[in-house]
Amino acid sequence: MNPSFRPAPGPAVRDLAARIRRLSPSCGPVRLVGVDGHAGSGKSTFAGQLAAALGGAPVLRLDDIASHDALFDWTGRLLEQVIEPLSHGRTAHYAPYDWHARRFGPPRPLPPAPALLVEGVGAGRRALRSHLALLLWMELPREEAWARGRSRDGEEQREFWDGWVPAERRHFADDPSRPFADVLVRQRDEGYEVLAGPAGTIGPDQSLTHGDGPPAVC
Repeated sequence: MNPSFRPAPGPAVRDLAARIRRLSPSCGPVRLVGVDGHAGSGKSTFAGQLAAALGGAPVLRLDDIASHDALFDWTGRLLEQVIEPLSHGRTAHYAPYDWHARRFGPPRPLPPAPALLVEGVGAGRRALRSHLALLLWMELPREEAWARGRSRDGEEQREFWDGWVPAERRHFADDPSRPFADVLVRQRDEGYEVLAGPAGTIGPDQSLTHGDGPPAVC
């Protein structure tokens, strides 16, 4: 699939967006929404559809905050560059990491918005949960997600994945996100199924979708 192509949001995604709009702000004036899950579980694709359903909400990719030297040790940078200014209603400025050049780039502005998605492995970590209005978890077993991610990235990223898998195992063993998820998102043959998560604040444990578009891997 062309990575620039994103299917139009289906009814489940639009319904979730409507629910998010009704939430109280959680980080200054912003409803901060975490989209977490194993690498390869479809976070980026789903976040893109949800952002569109929210009228073009900004998406902060944690790939821009992490680095080769800090796959998961980026909490301080995120809190300082993004969470702190947004919590005071100010424009955040973060330096996105270039994974090819292996260095951080020039600062990029991130103004406060009614809803802002934080997408990436670890978006629901304990240091961030108090700032989130909602935590979503992509419901795909880790081995299946990792296999999808490896297939997507190809042989040239094999060495990276060999290091990533044990790092992700360690992260979620120490700081799991799924038990605190308000929403579980399952990808179906066509579209998504949105269910109440273990934290259960989004509503009844039931499907909210009917054919939200073709499947895709983040």
